[in-house]
Amino acid sequence: MNVDGLDALLTQLRALADQAQGQTAARGATAAPADFADTLKTLVNGVNDRQGSANALQQQFSTGDKSVSLSQVMVASQKADLSFQTMLQVRNKLVSAYQDIMNIQA
Repeated sequence: MNVDGLDALLTQLRALADQAQGQTAARGATAAPADFADTLKTLVNGVNDRQGSANALQQQFSTGDKSVSLSQVMVASQKADLSFQTMLQVRNKLVSAYQDIMNIQA
């Protein structure tokens, strides 16, 4: 089993986590909060991009492209699935919050 790809993925995830923490700290109390609609749009576009990349890798692998390994296809598919599941949970929380607000007004 080739663990070099997994090590690279873990390194990327750690770098992204560090970057996100830096952006949160840099934002502080002086900057305006990010627009919710833009944040949600970015989330949906990211999910769409990951699914498109995973589908493209699956197509390349299924046509016999030797530059694409099965592990690359599986990791891309899992990333796409995880990002979709995250988006689905965000949607569920938004719907729940909307229902709670509507119940308060009733």
